[in-house]
Amino acid sequence: MTTVHDHDPKALLRASGLRVTAPRVAVLEVLAEQPHSTADDVAMAVRQNLGSVSTQAVYDVLRACVNAGLVRRIEPAGSSARYETRTGDNHHHLVCRVCGRVADVDCAVGEAPCLEPSDLAGFAIDEAEVVYWGVCADCQHDSATTTRPQSSTI
Repeated sequence: MTTVHDHDPKALLRASGLRVTAPRVAVLEVLAEQPHSTADDVAMAVRQNLGSVSTQAVYDVLRACVNAGLVRRIEPAGSSARYETRTGDNHHHLVCRVCGRVADVDCAVGEAPCLEPSDLAGFAIDEAEVVYWGVCADCQHDSATTTRPQSSTI
């Protein structure tokens, strides 16, 4: 598994053949600290660190980093694409239906792909993306406290 926590973002960029720029370093640092962020969330955090950086520039950096294998793009159905620096391993995601929180979950099998279709239809499968949907513990707690029946006074 490769993450920005394992290496210096500058070294990762150089090793992948990408030029080291302040926006690229900032994007990798933000994603290391805030995994599963949307592009808009990344752009906002990068602006706090660097000042004026366009959202388009952040999208360009994300695309370059995805293409270089430094960042993984995940697209849970019905929500914005999210980005993370956890690459090179076989893990999946849990998504809360209430708040949209995303969490990593390791694959029980360990190697990719962990699922194989009954008919490959000529494809060479190299990845299976699994998304588990549910309600996170915080939202379960919030729901339990806000939906308690009120005592009646008849």
